[in-house]
Amino acid sequence: MRLSQDVYDAADARLAEADARVAALYPGERPGRQPVHTVYVPASSYRTRLVADWGKQAMRVFVEHEDLLGLDADVYERVRAKLLTEPIEDLRIDFEDGFGRVPDDVEDAAARAAGQTLATTGGTPFVGIRFKSFEALTRRRGIRTLDLFLGSLLEHGPLPSGFVVTLPKVTAVDQVSVAAEVLARLESAYELPERSLRFEVQIETAQSIVDADGTLSVARIVHAADGRCSGLHYGTYDYSAGLGIAAAYQSMEHPAADLAKQLMQVSAAGTGVRLSDGSTNRLPIGDALPAAWAEHLRLVRRSLERGFYQGWDLHPHQLPTRFAATYTFYREGFPAAVERLRAYADKTAGGVLDEPATAQALAVYLLRGLDCGALDEGELPFGRPELEKYARREV
Repeated sequence: MRLSQDVYDAADARLAEADARVAALYPGERPGRQPVHTVYVPASSYRTRLVADWGKQAMRVFVEHEDLLGLDADVYERVRAKLLTEPIEDLRIDFEDGFGRVPDDVEDAAARAAGQTLATTGGTPFVGIRFKSFEALTRRRGIRTLDLFLGSLLEHGPLPSGFVVTLPKVTAVDQVSVAAEVLARLESAYELPERSLRFEVQIETAQSIVDADGTLSVARIVHAADGRCSGLHYGTYDYSAGLGIAAAYQSMEHPAADLAKQLMQVSAAGTGVRLSDGSTNRLPIGDALPAAWAEHLRLVRRSLERGFYQGWDLHPHQLPTRFAATYTFYREGFPAAVERLRAYADKTAGGVLDEPATAQALAVYLLRGLDCGALDEGELPFGRPELEKYARREV
């Protein structure tokens, strides 16, 4: 060795600020469960038995037409059990496009009613509302609805553990910063724990991908939220329409959609912000059911293969295909993932030479399968605590 100690010290000193910045901005994969979907329902349709009713509708169509899905016995039973016990993982009560523009007194009443219903009903691991955007015409209405909803919710019960709200139609990064400030003020007003209110940002405008100066606004959005952004959700139809794509060609798999989602992926990587793909508006009802189910199965699988582990569902009949595609994805990949992680853990030679980052990805894959019900812990040679250590790269 010919370098003196001062060279090492100088390198550490010069990079100390960068080290701290990287550690703060890129904390890594957020621990805990991510829902496989978000179900959007208009606030005017939200009611006490909504989750149970969706489950019943989904179960009925699943039993009547399960032959169209071609599932093996194991996946069939898992989907059936899911529809019976937890048909909706993440519910978003919609006061935006699904609710529309109504007189203020009507929206005020709906916000209060939805808060009370949620407090007395519960029923899903994750839940929240989508309020109107922070653009000039709807900003005050969106804030008022969120305030009224929270007031009613907290009057009748505690804040649900999986509570998250959705900020739509971002056209300026400043809107994200202001939304974070509003949530902080609401925490203070309602005496909630600091940072207990988090939000997802819908990426459904061109401005939320590229800013006027040519910079990537989606990356700035992640960091403008001051740690409150829990997810980026792609909005299929608003985004496509905003680019001038004809309605017949608006799709989750359009090249323009793939570009936007790849930029979302790069911008969110390592930040702990999770991703969700969008929706398909081709509903599986009536004679359209076979073709719509086939499309939904394919699109959900496509999203999973591209690293988008969540999507939107808009109708009860989309639940069977959501869980069928998701469970098949994890069941098919399960044997190889276990074999590769075990070989890595045992430091044995195999057909694939994996590195720590890949071992981490294998562990996260298995944890996701456990969380959604596709896998059982008893099937694994690793317990959850050991998988979580690999996921944190502690092994």
